[in-house]
Amino acid sequence: MKAYVTKVFHSFEMVGTKGVITITSVLKNIVIYLRAWIKFIIMFLIGLAIIGFIVFVVYKPMYSVSLNGQFIGYTADRSKLQKKIDNYINSGDNKSVAFVEIDRENLPEYNICLLKKGLTANDDEIFNKVISTGTPYYKYYAILDNGEEKYYVQTYDEAEEIVQTLKDKNSQNKDGISYALKYETELKQFSDKDTTVAALYKEMPKVKTSKYSTQKNLDYTNTALGIALIRPVSGTITSRFGRRSSGTHTGLDIATSKGTPIKAAASGTVIYSGWKGSYGQMVIIAHTDTIQTYYCHCSALYVNVGQNVSQGEVIAAVGSTGNSTGPHLHLEVRVNGVAKNPQNYVY
Repeated sequence: MKAYVTKVFHSFEMVGTKGVITITSVLKNIVIYLRAWIKFIIMFLIGLAIIGFIVFVVYKPMYSVSLNGQFIGYTADRSKLQKKIDNYINSGDNKSVAFVEIDRENLPEYNICLLKKGLTANDDEIFNKVISTGTPYYKYYAILDNGEEKYYVQTYDEAEEIVQTLKDKNSQNKDGISYALKYETELKQFSDKDTTVAALYKEMPKVKTSKYSTQKNLDYTNTALGIALIRPVSGTITSRFGRRSSGTHTGLDIATSKGTPIKAAASGTVIYSGWKGSYGQMVIIAHTDTIQTYYCHCSALYVNVGQNVSQGEVIAAVGSTGNSTGPHLHLEVRVNGVAKNPQNYVY
């Protein structure tokens, strides 16, 4: 029995010993494989580092740029280049070009790449090629004379200065001079301020303002004027032409509301526009060398001396200025300075 137990124990010990030997071998093999993999990974990383260093020294990251599928160059900063292009499309060059119309299909495409460090970007060339595919719209100001485009300037300040200078110089056409902002695909030839003002300036006709009279000399005869007069205003006649106990009335009074437009009875040239004592605010129009009409007691004057007016053109507004008891128009017709009865020709 003892011999048998001893044999079994010995058998167990042998099996146990073999088991230990087997586990140890497996662990040993794992360690060997791990060392091999670690060595491989280290070598791989070293290789990548060497390759990366070589790439870093020899190459640099860039963007290749193409337009409509055709290569046009390289850029190092994609966002900066595209921002420059977008700004030009939307705002032009802040000078004559206002903006550029470009089809979105004609915008550049970018692809990242590695480029030898000896090669450089060509952003300016790319920019010029891109914007050349668009249609530029030019911004400028047209100087107008009675609505007709005459000259062109680049800036708002130039346009304002030209118009103001012609007004300050009292150019005959000052009221017809204006400017307009334009956006066109055709670039106009620009003119400087002095040249434009000199070309547009029209001197006021020289009028001798002394050729009128406010004396109380009257003539009742119906002298042919050779021109037809129209009513300057519509209203009620409150005082007629002629001598009376209270004095001499050299014209015709037509009462109407204050501010009523007064029209020129006939075409002619303004020889007086301003305050004239008892007449108040007054306009005198010379229709010929001898025939004049007077418009008195006005609340506002709309014409200047030397200005040519047409028949029916508004020249003033009814008022009660000067020696007046209420809003009305005092109308006079004078031939060679002598007052005639306006009712012989109008009303």
